[in-house]
Amino acid sequence: MAGFRYQVLDANGRASEGVIEADNAKLARASLRDQGLWVVELGELAAADAAGKARSRTGIGAAELSLITRQFATLLDAGLTIERALTVLIEQTENPRSRDVLAGVRSEVLAGAPVSVALNRHPRVFPELYRTIVRAGEESGKAAGVMGRLADYMEARRALTSKVTLAFVYPAVVLSVSLLVIVGMLWWVVPQMVGVFQSAKQELPFLTRALLAISSGIREYGIWGAAAMGGAVIAFQRALRLPAFRQRVDGLLLRLPLFGRLNRAGNTARLASTLSILVGSGVPLLKAMEAAAGVVQNGVLREAVLSASRDVREGATLSRALERQKLFPPVLVHLIASGEATGRLDAMLDRAAQQQTGELEQRVATFTSLLGPMMVLLMGVAVLLIVLAILLPVFEMNQLVR
Repeated sequence: MAGFRYQVLDANGRASEGVIEADNAKLARASLRDQGLWVVELGELAAADAAGKARSRTGIGAAELSLITRQFATLLDAGLTIERALTVLIEQTENPRSRDVLAGVRSEVLAGAPVSVALNRHPRVFPELYRTIVRAGEESGKAAGVMGRLADYMEARRALTSKVTLAFVYPAVVLSVSLLVIVGMLWWVVPQMVGVFQSAKQELPFLTRALLAISSGIREYGIWGAAAMGGAVIAFQRALRLPAFRQRVDGLLLRLPLFGRLNRAGNTARLASTLSILVGSGVPLLKAMEAAAGVVQNGVLREAVLSASRDVREGATLSRALERQKLFPPVLVHLIASGEATGRLDAMLDRAAQQQTGELEQRVATFTSLLGPMMVLLMGVAVLLIVLAILLPVFEMNQLVR
């Protein structure tokens, strides 16, 4: 039995689309006609390799993939077969792209392929780490439990990313508004107000003359300056694609006083949580380390993980291999060593991930709570200087009149 994607019209002329299963296209059309539907388009899902690749290129959002994974784990835990669980997911998924991808996976499963092999047909939708964990669940015979842990992992990563992102929203808004206000005052308000004193042939104070020079520079070269900054940003983004340049930037980020700690904690939390779920799912440690290196965004730390995996291959323990790199927090090394000594490595890795996540959230909260008031204070100082530059000529003129 194969899956077919259809587009139909009902008796009232309303269009709809969906997926139907039948032995062949003829029976699928007949089944739709028996329901009083006029078939506009009908195509087999599993047969179209090009269509499958096109669907893979479109991808699925991280939030939707996390939701699908949670639903799939819940259905498997409820006792449904993989085929039936995929059918339910297809029926309740509203996104056409997601429905097509799931239907393609189900067709592969009906043809006898394991779920992990079916997921390999959509590498842009399901990352390598995702497929590795699913394959481990199949090999261990604990697909439902492994999918549940995978769903927990994805939800925890999304929650951490959302918290960090939202924490910087307020400072970013304050900075944007501050810059707009200051540039607006320098562009329009300052020349209008100070121009009155210039026409009176009055010698202006140093602060006023300096502010006028800045204002004149912004008015004459502001557009070119903004274009130059935009070009510099684009050039920097392109330079980051070069491995050597990206490695130097990542090394610099780790050495920064505050952002280095944030970068290290975030990458360490991702590494520990990924290793925890992989090791807990039965993936060999060496393979788990190679897969977990892919979630480490900092290139220097990623190379350190790969170097540690080579030490493990030569017989070193994981804790000793990470300690040799001199880049990972001591608490991570000690917790891993404790897990290796007690045979509870996955649990200790999970605890290390929670500790690093908590540290990251605390540092981000502290930093953003201080950053907002500091930016407001700096904006107040800048506005005060502009106001003083405008009022100083007024004070001097009043003194001359007296």
